[in-house]
Order: sequence, then C-alpha cells, then structure tokens
Amino acid sequence: MPKILIVEDDTRVAELLKRGLDEEGFDTQLAYDGEMGKKLSLYNTYDLVITDIILPKISGIDLCLSIRKSNPGLPIIMLTALGTTDDKVDGFDAGADDYLVKPFDFRELLVRIRALLKRSNSATNYTDKLTYQDLELNYNTKTIRRVGKEISLTPKEFKLLEYMMQHAERVLSRTEIAEKVWNTHFDTGTNFIDVYINYLRKKIDKDFDNKLIHTKSGMGFILKLESDT
Repeated sequence: MPKILIVEDDTRVAELLKRGLDEEGFDTQLAYDGEMGKKLSLYNTYDLVITDIILPKISGIDLCLSIRKSNPGLPIIMLTALGTTDDKVDGFDAGADDYLVKPFDFRELLVRIRALLKRSNSATNYTDKLTYQDLELNYNTKTIRRVGKEISLTPKEFKLLEYMMQHAERVLSRTEIAEKVWNTHFDTGTNFIDVYINYLRKKIDKDFDNKLIHTKSGMGFILKLESDT
C-alpha cells in the first residue's frame, strides 16, 4: 500500500484529498504546515508527497528543496492555486516532479500519482554515465560536463537533458517531452517546454562553438551535433 504525505493548510482540501486517496487504497498522512511536513518527511518513509506552495511556517518551495536534499528520489507533486509559467518554473526548479493547479480534477491527480509511483517503482539501475559527443551526464554525482567543464543545472533541467541524451539525434515533440519528463500534458498555448529548452540551450551551448540543442520548426527539438544538421 503506497504511503503518501499530504501537506495542505486548507483543512477542507486536505480532508477531501485524504478521504479520496484512502478510498483508492493509499495510506495517507496529513500535515497542515510546511514545518510539520518537513519533520514528517525526514523521520518517516513515504512513496510520494503532495504539497501546496503557500503554507504556514515553511513554504512548499522550501519544503521541496529540503526533501530533495535528504531524499532525492522521492516523487513530489505540487498542488497549488499558483498557475503562471513562472510559478511552475519555480516549482520544478525546487525539485517537484509534477505540478497541478487548483481547482483540479481528482481523477487527473490519481493518474499523475500512479504514473509517478510506477516510474519510481520500475526504476532500474542505470549506467554511471550518459555521453553524447563532448557532453557527459554523471548519475552518481548528478553533474553535467562538457569538454570537462562542469555545468550547473536545476533538477528539472537535468531530467530534460537526460531524456534528450537518451534519445539523441531524434526529434522530440513538445507533447512527448511533457509526457516523458513532466508526466503530464500542457495546454497547446503554453510555452513552458520552450522556456526550459531555452534554459538548457543557454547553459549547454552558449560558451561552445558546436551547438547541440536545436529547434525543428513545427516538430520539436533535437540533440544533435550542429555540423550534422
């Protein structure tokens, strides 16, 4: 029975979530502020955390950052009324695996929970490194290097680059990236994926002559050596 920590200061929403998830067979525990959520996450074992961003004592962003330090692989869903692109970027940069805006459909939340749990449970042992051309991703140290130069990435940028390296020289659509990296669908009008691609491009390609990250108009994005495009 998967164990889920719900960190939500709105008691009505918290109780509805707990009741709904309990009925679906999950073992849930509630925390009504960020500080209690942090303590529970440190001293108990959970399979997944659902947290709001605006919380008493410690924000959901700070809670997420704290969890990532102590338990990097624990799936985290941010469930919040804050729905701008900047809000989502802040959440993913803090280490959230998924982001759902209130008001939400409980069935959609269930789908996202099950997808994250499935991915977490089916995780296999990876090789120590991924390499493409002069780019290297190290799983043990969670570092990125290009021509030996270390490049600092946020957790979500790391996951995006990982997926692109796993599928190098293949065009990846925005829909595929949203599904495989964020485990969700984004509205077609959003530029969220483009924002993260631009972040990566600035960090991976800016200081190097050979560009690796390219946009294919109307199709998506590809990791490929510039001279081969």
